[in-house]
Amino acid sequence: MLEFTPPPRAAEFSELIAKRLEEVKSSGDTRESVTIDWNGQPYHVEVIDLPLNGLYYNPGTHRIRAQRSHNPVRDKALEKDPWSAESQEYLEFLLQAEPADPDRRDSAFDKLKDDLQKFGQNDPGLVTRHGILVNGNTRAAALREIGAQSMRVGVLPESFTWVDINAVELSLQLREDHRRDYTYINRLLAMEEQASLGRTPEAIAKEFRIQKRTYFQERWILGTIRDLIDRSKSGGSVALRLVDFENDQEKLKELHRLYEKLESVDRDQAEVLKEWRLAAILLDFAKTDIRHIDETFFEKGYLDDSLPESLNVSSAAVQQEAVAVPGLGMSVPASSSAVSAARALNDQILRAKATARSAESELPDGEKSQAQDIVDSARAAFDKAIDAAGRDARVRKRQQLAPARLAEACADIDQCVVDLVQARATRSLDEEAFDEAVLRLRGSLRKLAQQAGRGLPHPGDGVAWLLAAATAEGS
Repeated sequence: MLEFTPPPRAAEFSELIAKRLEEVKSSGDTRESVTIDWNGQPYHVEVIDLPLNGLYYNPGTHRIRAQRSHNPVRDKALEKDPWSAESQEYLEFLLQAEPADPDRRDSAFDKLKDDLQKFGQNDPGLVTRHGILVNGNTRAAALREIGAQSMRVGVLPESFTWVDINAVELSLQLREDHRRDYTYINRLLAMEEQASLGRTPEAIAKEFRIQKRTYFQERWILGTIRDLIDRSKSGGSVALRLVDFENDQEKLKELHRLYEKLESVDRDQAEVLKEWRLAAILLDFAKTDIRHIDETFFEKGYLDDSLPESLNVSSAAVQQEAVAVPGLGMSVPASSSAVSAARALNDQILRAKATARSAESELPDGEKSQAQDIVDSARAAFDKAIDAAGRDARVRKRQQLAPARLAEACADIDQCVVDLVQARATRSLDEEAFDEAVLRLRGSLRKLAQQAGRGLPHPGDGVAWLLAAATAEGS
């Protein structure tokens, strides 16, 4: 849970808020209020006008929690002093940026700005007694850009702590009428924060309107992302960022489903496929391509045949050491060589990807170029392996298509038997239509027999029966 000291001139701004609230109460006019959810109950707070130049963006907002990792240097400065002009400018920049690519301006922000310019502010924001925006950070940024001088805001009670503030922001976001969803990674971070406060999985799942199993899936995904970020560090501040995984929601969910299915059967195979799929995600393959990395992909060894020598870490070359259990004086076997080889390959890709996309000016161009070469080489290898797996999968599908069609036809005939009995019992059978359908079946079986008998010198029992039946029926 993030805690922040009061901003500069907090006491002075708190006094201004108190005066404005008192003026609203004593005016006798109709008072505007905004309703928040507090401890499961509706809570009404007064709405007043406050000068925009005195309001602070909330450094703890869930709206851009993941996007803060876009620039690690500015993020560290923000953690050190969230109220400085530089930190507030960074927050404003992120509020205007596209969530998955903060280097680009978000078109949704421009639409919000145009709407505010045409129609004004419809819904009030929400602030603390120190002037920190709890809800309405993006609106404040848009209002400032169009030159507005003030903003309508509801004021939270003076007793609210940062735990209360974050809970209120979360409840407002998760209302069914919310206007703009948290991005995927920010939702994961919000769930993690709620768990750190001691809330049960059942309570968190209910709050986020998801099933309990989905909650555990989301926590597994966030843990996997954090592990990838740690493994991508190659010295200094060069590493992947949370924001780098914003567009990978469905790919990561499919990975979790595959891993969960395989883990109880063959944990090593599950771990290898997990590493390979994560590598394919990092290399920006489409979801439909990544699906080819499955049990057959593992068994056929498509990737082993495609990797260049520079990336091919053979299983035999990986040194395995037992893992000591602290305090017990015993060791347990390490991961299998296949798992270690898959992790070693993925580690190379992780570090190269982090270096290639880093904005660090201190990194030599040659190092970035070398990293990009590794990424390109790995992508070419995975592309070749996935293409081979896809071709074989299409062949297998064609091979299995005819038997599958016949199995479906058998199921339909079995159901026809039931329908026929019921129709006769109720005397509702259309005998003429049924007879015509049987004649069509005879014609279809003749054509099937003609094709099934071609090129088979020694047909199996099923095909032999079909040929004999067709011959007998013809004679």
